[in-house]
Amino acid sequence: MLREMEGLSGQPALSSWVLTDGKAGDELPALSVMDALGLKPEIRRVRPKAPFSWFAPSGPIDPRERPSAPGSPIAPPYPDILIASGRRSVPYMRFVKKASGGRTFTVFLKDPRTGPASADFIWAPAYDRLRGPNVLNTLTSPHRASAERLTAARETPDPRLVHLPTPRVAVIAGGNSRHHRFTDEDIARFIAHLTELASTGVGLMMTASRRTPRELREALTELARKHGGFFWDGTGENPYVSILALADFIVVTADSTNMVGEAAATGRPLLVFEPSGGHRKLVTFMNGLKAEGAVYPFEGRLEGRGYTPLNSTLQIASAIAEGLARHRRALGLPDAALSLENS
Repeated sequence: MLREMEGLSGQPALSSWVLTDGKAGDELPALSVMDALGLKPEIRRVRPKAPFSWFAPSGPIDPRERPSAPGSPIAPPYPDILIASGRRSVPYMRFVKKASGGRTFTVFLKDPRTGPASADFIWAPAYDRLRGPNVLNTLTSPHRASAERLTAARETPDPRLVHLPTPRVAVIAGGNSRHHRFTDEDIARFIAHLTELASTGVGLMMTASRRTPRELREALTELARKHGGFFWDGTGENPYVSILALADFIVVTADSTNMVGEAAATGRPLLVFEPSGGHRKLVTFMNGLKAEGAVYPFEGRLEGRGYTPLNSTLQIASAIAEGLARHRRALGLPDAALSLENS
C-alpha cells in the first residue's frame, strides 16, 4: 500500500487532517484512505450550530468555530492534505483551502452537493451522478477491511470464533436509516431465515451496528444462545474484521452500502437481506455487485460462489497520491513523501 517515507530522500513528511462532523460513516472511510496513504492524520471534528448547520454545504462556517476561537477545529497550521466527508464539513474544507493560500490539497469523499470544484479531488460512488475531471467513481466505498487485515485475521483467528463449526456464516446486521426501516415483520422474517440456516448446523458469527433496533439485537442474542453461535455484545475487542475474515458466506442487511462494500472485500458470497424501504441508488449498487457475481438474496439458505475480492480503497488512494503530486509540482513544492507499494 502507499506508505509514508521520510529521511534519506530529503522529501518532507506530510501533515494531514481528517475533517468530519464525527459521524462514523464519514470518518472511518476517510481514515481508511489515510491508512492506505500511510499517513497518520489529525482528526478534526466540526460542530456547527443552527443556523449555520442548516446552510451546509453551501453556507459559511459557524463563526464560533473560526480559527481564532478557543478549541477551533480548523486552527492552523494548515495541513498538506485534508480529507473531508459529510455535508457539514464542506464549508470548513473550503475555508481551509482559502486560508492556506491554496496550498492544502483538499479531498472530499462522496458528493459534496456543491459541484466538482468544491475540492481538488473527489471520490463518489458509481451510483451517484457526480462526474468531472477531478472525480473518481468506483463501485465500492473506501474502508479498512484491507486484504492485509483480513489475511492477518485468518492467520491469527479470534479465539471466540475458532470453535464454531463450518461453514461459518457472518451475519452483519444494520438498522434503521434514511431509506430503510426494520418493521416488526422484517425482523420476524430475518430471524426466521437465520433460524432456518442455523438449523443446518452452520456456525453463525453475528454482530450489529449502533443503528440496530433493540428487538433485533435481542433476537440475535437469543439465536446465538439457542444454536451455539456467537453474537458480539459489545464486550471485549471488536471482532468485526475477524468475522469477515473467517466467513465462508456473509449475510448482510441492505441498509448500508458501506457494510455491503466491506463484505465484498472478502470475495465470499454475499446474501443480502432487504428491510422495508429502498432507494434507486441501492438498486444501482446491488446491480453492480450482481454483475460481479457477488450478491444473492437471503432466503434462509446458502448459495453463491467466490469471486475476485472487491476493494477500491487502494485505487482511490493511488489517484489521490497522483493528484497531490501534480498539485505540489504546480505550486513549486517538494515531491510528496509517499511511494506506492502493493500489499
